[in-house]
Amino acid sequence: MPALQKVSMKVKQLGRHGPKVSALGLGCNGMSLQNPRNDEESIATIKAALDAGINFLDTADFYGMGHNESVIGRAIKGRRDEAFLSVKFGMMLSPSRAFLGVDGRPKSVKNFASYSLQRLGVDVIDIYQPSRPDPDVPFEETIGAVADLIKEGKVRYLGVSEVGADNLRRAHRVHPVSALEIEYSLACRFIEPEILPAARELGIAIVAYRVLADGLLSGAVTTEPVGHMVSPRLQGENLQHNLAMTSFLKEMAAAKGCTAAQLAVAWLLHRGEDILPLIGMSRRSRLPENLAIPDVSFSADELAGLDRAFAPGAIRGDRYPAMVMKYAAQ
Repeated sequence: MPALQKVSMKVKQLGRHGPKVSALGLGCNGMSLQNPRNDEESIATIKAALDAGINFLDTADFYGMGHNESVIGRAIKGRRDEAFLSVKFGMMLSPSRAFLGVDGRPKSVKNFASYSLQRLGVDVIDIYQPSRPDPDVPFEETIGAVADLIKEGKVRYLGVSEVGADNLRRAHRVHPVSALEIEYSLACRFIEPEILPAARELGIAIVAYRVLADGLLSGAVTTEPVGHMVSPRLQGENLQHNLAMTSFLKEMAAAKGCTAAQLAVAWLLHRGEDILPLIGMSRRSRLPENLAIPDVSFSADELAGLDRAFAPGAIRGDRYPAMVMKYAAQ
């Protein structure tokens, strides 16, 4: 695939306290979830994204138990300055991927960072964030450990993930927060009443993940998935109700000559300059479709129609199983 010009991707500032980054970010987790994995294609996809100006690469030390960071490290070798690395830490998983809880102890934070730096093959992580608050550790202590890493030059910016307005403010009092990574989509709008206003008051960008609600908005899900981590919104009667709700999105996309996925992500871009959607992609062939997302426009009537069709609460079922939901922002 020929290189795509960097001018094709718009840029935006990552909150009041952060740098300028690409208007879309590349969520890399799926590269480690493939079975079988295709590391060479994943590396080529990251390189193609960088060529096109998508420099925000989102990962975590628990994605593939370190595999994801290693793949990214190989992809950015020799072009470190072109990549902005967003790394989460703290979630603990067993070898069978069973969720074991969260570790936010300061000594653990610094240990996690040491291994991430090694796997990524870099001297500094651009933005570093706890994946969830540890209920057994004061959040200020976890954030203070990241602040220490910033002072040491091992991290550039502080981020947080899956926190409510209170924890967002608590973190920001310890050290300026540049971005909050949290689920946000047409199907999941719980951040709008309190969390989004708090972030905007503090000048914190929103890095939106699961922007297609596990495939619900793209049409990739038509039957109930199998597994122990399936979202309740994709199960049983919830799934049947939610699939019916997405018909409006598909009809609008067809009328506008784009895909439902493009439309859903473009809606997020129109929610404000402080919203940065993460697109999951593990194949280069999907890059042209994703690069066209910022060019999707809406009339006032179209935006109002989407707002009505996907009003908060229209999609039924929690976004995580109960064992994980207790650690998630509400």
